[in-house]
Amino acid sequence: MPSPWESLRLLADPTRARIVALLRRAELAVGELQEVLSMGQSRISTHLAQLRKAGLADDRRDGKRTYYSLAHGLPSRVAALVEAACEAAAEEPQSAADQRALRRIVERRRRKAEMHFDRVAGRLGRQYCPGRSWEAVGQMLLLLTPRVRIADLGAGDGTLSRLLARGAESVHCVDNSRRMVQVGRSLARKERLDNVTYVLGDMEKVPLADGSVDLALLSQALHHAENPRQALAEAHRILRPGGRLLVLDLKAHRFEKARELYADRWLGFQENELHDWIEEAGFRESAVRVVAREPKEPHFETLLATGVKAGR
Repeated sequence: MPSPWESLRLLADPTRARIVALLRRAELAVGELQEVLSMGQSRISTHLAQLRKAGLADDRRDGKRTYYSLAHGLPSRVAALVEAACEAAAEEPQSAADQRALRRIVERRRRKAEMHFDRVAGRLGRQYCPGRSWEAVGQMLLLLTPRVRIADLGAGDGTLSRLLARGAESVHCVDNSRRMVQVGRSLARKERLDNVTYVLGDMEKVPLADGSVDLALLSQALHHAENPRQALAEAHRILRPGGRLLVLDLKAHRFEKARELYADRWLGFQENELHDWIEEAGFRESAVRVVAREPKEPHFETLLATGVKAGR
């Protein structure tokens, strides 16, 4: 549990206050903080170690990289100190430059993924994708109830959505690649699926109304999210009471090339981590299990996670 006195001492340092202000906005690696702050790696690593030891920052190992973020669920008194430190840092001359550099990093991440999916649009359903196997998809489909309203978040070109549409009342496909949306709409028209609609949007800010769907689906999409917790919270928001969440994604792995080959933001997820995030988003009856393991290296494993929004 972070100590208010220790937190006050650490946050009084202007550099650590700048770092905390950045981590409050985004999860960042040491190299990215170097880019923003124009400081040496050892200096930044020392500050991060102090913040982590005091319980003000969390670290997450993802393959060979370590990412840092502001600690989640800080006590109210410590959270108030963090807020005050961030407000003070915002008044410093370098604050505007920090935020501009941070926006460039986040935009660069987004563009990397967008360029990848623009490039493979129209071929995604026919080309290899880690974790997407018919064994895993088939187990997920067994959980579906006919004639429901579905939101497919991070739908790609809608290969899975078009299969689901044959038994669903409606399917809303949401993707942040303009080219994917264009291809998906074209394929839906070609297959005469009038109950399928495509929307350009982000899974972390879904352009659908509260309580508007019965099923929220994230199929091999969550590892492309900048903030998976926010994507799960959005899925909870758009579901009606009693609605169901289904997540099909990769189990945590160490195949670093996935970042370049598939524009992956996260190298999969641990079962307990994903379970905790689903419950944190407000779902009950949550469950996470491995449903497939690929026979070829790097032996990707696929997780199937479910949850139900409380109420009726």
